[in-house]
Amino acid sequence: MSTSYDMSLKYGVDFNFTIEGKVVVVTGGLGGIATAANEALLSKGAKIAIFYPDFEKDRVDEAMGRYPSDRVRAWCCDVTKEDQVDACIDEVIQHFGTIDVLVNAAGTITLTPAEEISLIEWQRQVDVNFTAPFLCSKAVGRHMLTRGKGGKIINIASQAATVAIDQHCAYTSAKAGLLGMTKSLAKEWGPRGINVNSISPTVVLTPMGAAAWEGEKGERMKSMIPMGRFAYTDEIAASILFLASNGSDMINGADLMIDGGYTIW
Repeated sequence: MSTSYDMSLKYGVDFNFTIEGKVVVVTGGLGGIATAANEALLSKGAKIAIFYPDFEKDRVDEAMGRYPSDRVRAWCCDVTKEDQVDACIDEVIQHFGTIDVLVNAAGTITLTPAEEISLIEWQRQVDVNFTAPFLCSKAVGRHMLTRGKGGKIINIASQAATVAIDQHCAYTSAKAGLLGMTKSLAKEWGPRGINVNSISPTVVLTPMGAAAWEGEKGERMKSMIPMGRFAYTDEIAASILFLASNGSDMINGADLMIDGGYTIW
């Protein structure tokens, strides 16, 4: 007995990847990856709420001058503090009316041999790279669940969450935890229309990445990447844009490697 199938059936993917009118919260929103993501998201019609830490406040006016004031607003928020996260998320909803996408791009890294990592350094890596994405996801997730229209949460992890790298013990541990959190949230919230995914870049040519991997150490690392180079910020932004669009509606709990093949060794 043969089974017929209607080949004309389509989900309705928008191959222009427009996100017209969607409200996107970007944490660490003045950083290199986040800035590239802001520009990509704006080009496709999004409205953006930028969360930035207090130590970057001197950069805010200059950064905001590049964006349309009616579509972008910035909030000073310590994303490791639950009360600040909750208050800022509430203000974003009051200002823009809703939140459709969360990009957890805030991050920090220190490179220290494992036996020399202080408890303070360890805790800082865990707080910024792991706890903060959870706090933001929880606050935004509650809104999305109550609203009942689904949404997208995109966590910026790292290749270091999958493959061990020297002097990355604290960072790797936090980012590996982020992958686990991503899968757990995807399983719990997927049935209610919320896609939760992560992106794991190799070294990205941001000011932080370029400084950490300059010189001979960086050349050695590039020699281990099959593509022979580090990533650029717009390459990461492109993946964020895709995961924010309806083209990714069937992707949930995934980790997208953007590492030039580093982790296949």
